[in-house]
Amino acid sequence: MKIKAFPEQEKKIRFEDVYLSYFSKMKYFAKEYVISEEDAENIVQDVFVELWENKEMLNMHMNLIAYLFTTIKNKCLNHLRHKLVVQETANKLQEEYTISLRMNLDSLETFDNNLFSDQDIEKLISRALDALPEKCRAIFIMSKIEGKKHNEIAQELNISINTVGSQIGIAYKKLRTELKDYLPILLFLFSL
Repeated sequence: MKIKAFPEQEKKIRFEDVYLSYFSKMKYFAKEYVISEEDAENIVQDVFVELWENKEMLNMHMNLIAYLFTTIKNKCLNHLRHKLVVQETANKLQEEYTISLRMNLDSLETFDNNLFSDQDIEKLISRALDALPEKCRAIFIMSKIEGKKHNEIAQELNISINTVGSQIGIAYKKLRTELKDYLPILLFLFSL
């Protein structure tokens, strides 16, 4: 003999009812943490889309309210973590930009206008170029002073074009360090 279930036990939970009953409450909950109404609405909407896609869960024996709060809490956590990473990255970029501005300001403030005599500039650049490794110096001179193209230098020295480019990059980096107090001259002469 089969026992029939009571009519109230056969009642199915409809997605529409859950959505209408809980959406605004869940949005309010999310907004308390993510602050932005738009972000809160997007988070709650995502949770309800997932619930719609898995609506068989509605009639499982589970605490629906606990499920909604937990899922929204986790999505809020992920959202806030992402926002923090974005903000920290923006702060780091801003900090690096500020440092760069400070270096440029300091460089211009200490810039000696007397360096514009041909002999002084030549000595300064010559000393900086002499500090470069031999191969690096030769490639840099061929490119920036003699005006040769990367492929010409590569053929002449029997090296790859990539090597030419990387050696010029190394030279720029070392010259920037060596001539950091004379950045305006570097910019003018080599268009760094």
